[in-house]
Amino acid sequence: MTEKIWNINRADPEKTNILHEALRIHPTLCGLLVQRGIETYQQSYDFFRPSLSSLHDPWLMKDMEKAVARIIGAMAIGEKILVYGDYDVDGTSAVACMYSFLKELALPDTVSFYIPHRYREGYGVSKAGIDFARDHGYTLIIALDCGIKSCELIAYARSLGIGFIVCDHHLPDEQLPEAFAILNPKQPGCDYPFKELCGCGVGFKLITALAKRLSLPDEKLHRYLDLVAIAIAADIVSLQGENRVLAFYGLQKANADPNCGIRALRQLSGVKKNEFDISDLVFLIAPRINAAGRMDDATKAVLMFTAGDYQEALSYARLLHADNSDRKEADSSITMEALQLIRDDAKLMNSRTTVLYQEHWHKGVVGIVASRLIEHFYRPTIVLTRSGELVAGSARSVAGFNVYEAIHECRELLLGYGGHFYAAGMTMSPDNVIAFREKFEEVVSGSILPSSLAPELSIDAELSLQDLTSVFYKILCQMEPFGPDNPKPLLLISRLRDTGNSRIIKDQHLRFSVRDDHTTINGIGFNMAEKSSLLLSGEPVDIVFNLEENEWNGQKSLQMKVVDFAKSKILAN
Repeated sequence: MTEKIWNINRADPEKTNILHEALRIHPTLCGLLVQRGIETYQQSYDFFRPSLSSLHDPWLMKDMEKAVARIIGAMAIGEKILVYGDYDVDGTSAVACMYSFLKELALPDTVSFYIPHRYREGYGVSKAGIDFARDHGYTLIIALDCGIKSCELIAYARSLGIGFIVCDHHLPDEQLPEAFAILNPKQPGCDYPFKELCGCGVGFKLITALAKRLSLPDEKLHRYLDLVAIAIAADIVSLQGENRVLAFYGLQKANADPNCGIRALRQLSGVKKNEFDISDLVFLIAPRINAAGRMDDATKAVLMFTAGDYQEALSYARLLHADNSDRKEADSSITMEALQLIRDDAKLMNSRTTVLYQEHWHKGVVGIVASRLIEHFYRPTIVLTRSGELVAGSARSVAGFNVYEAIHECRELLLGYGGHFYAAGMTMSPDNVIAFREKFEEVVSGSILPSSLAPELSIDAELSLQDLTSVFYKILCQMEPFGPDNPKPLLLISRLRDTGNSRIIKDQHLRFSVRDDHTTINGIGFNMAEKSSLLLSGEPVDIVFNLEENEWNGQKSLQMKVVDFAKSKILAN
């Protein structure tokens, strides 16, 4: 594994002291808040006590009035509406929310949904989807989590007499599609205050506006909050502002009164603890939903979320669970094969990039495999496989390096490409794979900074074992849900020693037991067995960790979830 660079964040001491005077909680916690832009008592109150009443008025979103009027008008005359969405978690949960909501209000058989097939149709609005609408008499399409870049296809739909309402959150191009209405906080001229909604979040604002116009009770909206929370978690959007409020209450609903599909996936995933947190949605629930589109057809994810009862939802959840098992098997076997290819090739071992191609690799997991490879060889990575007559692949990047721009520099060797700073996709002729690999290595080698070739740990605070009290942990937990812009605090304690009870478990993990002069604490370090000699030497070590609670035989205690450790040293700012 690549050695990590440690950087310790320093909160403004004056602002931290002022907040400490106001809150009277541990100064380290005040520093964590200041790092997140929370500097006053009122901001702290809003952060620790999120309220649905603080959500912005949906009518502030550009084109909301047009969208609501068009949908209500369509329902009044029995016009057929097709709810269309992407095949990932954000898209399928958005479709499930909108389809369920409209189904209750519209005439029977006038509302349906459509999820494009990942491999036959590709991402976003597809011609096949529009032709499906034409052939089945749908004259209004509500596109969720896609559509903002589909200018030509939406023009094609318009030529067939099919109107579009686009609900998207991706950054628009200079040219916008000729849709009847576009709901996207990032589009020019939109004054909606919060710009970081996911696709499901934008759809939820449309549902909110429809409910207000139709004078429906809030309960009609709140039933979808758990699905919105899953979309927020899976799409890795900011967890500040409205997203924090929606995720907070969505988690409450997921624990108290979950959608039948979430309940079924929870059972199949084997979650034993009493309550979900956001990481459970990210690592246990979302992969099972995404697996449907990766391995087969994501339509069944919507059918699971919209099932009439638990048993029906469970039957679809089992299909998703099986897809996820297939995905994990493919992911694991391809990753092992890819690692061996790198280790057997001296040129690859010494490159600044990883570009691998095997015809038999499953297209649905190449992006995941690229991410796995970065955990071992920290550098821009592309994994390619055969897709029909072409080669297709996914790229993943490292901190501070724009992989999309690097791929753009290789465009003469590509048939198509797209993406953003940290992830991208591309297609090419099989004849161009070797040339592309060499060109990509040349481009990256000439532009990447050495600092981008080593992973960085952004440490939030340094403290002592004595600071880790139950009160400290309780307040730390109230900072959840964690995610982008509100990361789970990464803590550092220096000069700890092994108690003599640390050990390797299952050949690859380290069970920690460390102490200072006064206190002892236990911890777990996953995949850290190779560094065991450093800990077991008895010399002092510095440990970077997340604080968590461990329950064993009915007893709860604080423990470290160790992220990294190193021989004790004086760390620079």
